[in-house]
Amino acid sequence: MPINKNYFCVIMAGGVGARFWPMSTTNRPKQFIDIMGVGKTLIQMTFDRMTRICPPENIYIVTNELYRKQVLEQLPAISPSQILTEPARRNTAPCIAYANHVIRQRDPNAVIVVAPSDHIILKEEVFTRNVLDALKVAGENPWLLTLGIVPSRPDTGYGYIQYLDGQVLGSVPELKKVKTFTEKPSLDIAISFLESGDFLWNAGIFIWSLNTITTAFEYFLPEVEDLFREGAGKYGTPLETEFIRQTYAVCRNISIDYGVMEKADNVYVMSVDFGWSDLGAWGSLYEIRPKDKNANSIIGNNVLTYNTSNCVIHMPKDKLVVIQGLDDYIVVEEDNSLLICRKQDEQQIRQFVNDIKVEKGEQFI
Repeated sequence: MPINKNYFCVIMAGGVGARFWPMSTTNRPKQFIDIMGVGKTLIQMTFDRMTRICPPENIYIVTNELYRKQVLEQLPAISPSQILTEPARRNTAPCIAYANHVIRQRDPNAVIVVAPSDHIILKEEVFTRNVLDALKVAGENPWLLTLGIVPSRPDTGYGYIQYLDGQVLGSVPELKKVKTFTEKPSLDIAISFLESGDFLWNAGIFIWSLNTITTAFEYFLPEVEDLFREGAGKYGTPLETEFIRQTYAVCRNISIDYGVMEKADNVYVMSVDFGWSDLGAWGSLYEIRPKDKNANSIIGNNVLTYNTSNCVIHMPKDKLVVIQGLDDYIVVEEDNSLLICRKQDEQQIRQFVNDIKVEKGEQFI
């Protein structure tokens, strides 16, 4: 089946991935790392996945100015004009607004999938089918679509989507109207979500027509939309860089979830199962990686374990490491940094990184 030329993809690749420290650092965040040990980085895997959905020239990478060179090196198939660089981090709503206006210059009838650069999809064919179904629906209806994952555990690191049950929308039975969004609940609340049976994990993948998302920005985030609309005629020209720098200097810092999705009444979620992980922290990598007989996930050629179980161990390829007596720990070494942390406390790694920055300097992060 030929790929629809009106389909576009926006890959968001500006994050730092602090919870994957010390492997992920400011200079080389996790999207540019072969974190799975498969010979491809996360952004390369994401780009390859999206070439099944839209033409390669319709894929845009939005990233920080710091990472432009890494994107070009890792994705040689794209042109420099497909890399949209942000001079500052302003969360996902400005990132999406920027891409919307660049795409509008090329195709006002575009239908767009927006996806993070650092997620894992184990069932590629199922993912392709789900996204193509969603793009078709979004092209035919003024809806904002998101993808939801059936939760397998009460994870407090994910956002949750509650849907209205009993509604079958057109030819896609997995599509339900969204009732509420909840960001990273407490454990008790996450357990209650799973028990209720009408909640999904928020995969952070969005599908909509350009016209529908633009209308949503005009209504819910007019101050953001107006800023980027002022760049009409400058996108794709030498004037774009300076315009974007000025715009980001005054643009609001806000996520698309909080700014639009939680407020709009035309939001629908498609329940999907394509082997998804957002790789938000070391525990999520542990979930999807092979384990040894003691349930340890080990990367490293010379790691010896004794009375050690349920651990994530990630060591330099040839370093000899002996670990004894640990259960349910994260043990990671990268360059000149070593992390030893209980898996249940992995959400504290972001705080560790902040403390290191203050007390030891930026060379370690």
